[in-house]
Amino acid sequence: MAGKKLARRKDEDGIVLTEEQKKARRARSIAIALSLGALVILFYAITLVKGPGVLNRPL
Repeated sequence: MAGKKLARRKDEDGIVLTEEQKKARRARSIAIALSLGALVILFYAITLVKGPGVLNRPL
């Protein structure tokens, strides 16, 4: 039984990142969030500009 607890504990530890890797991950996360936010704002602005005419298109 003790072996299972030890094995599970090793799995929970996983990979430990260095401070440099944590900073890089945070920078990537912020860049992705800003890009996604800009895309949402762009779609919203296009929708406002086009208005209801966006639905008037030939099929």
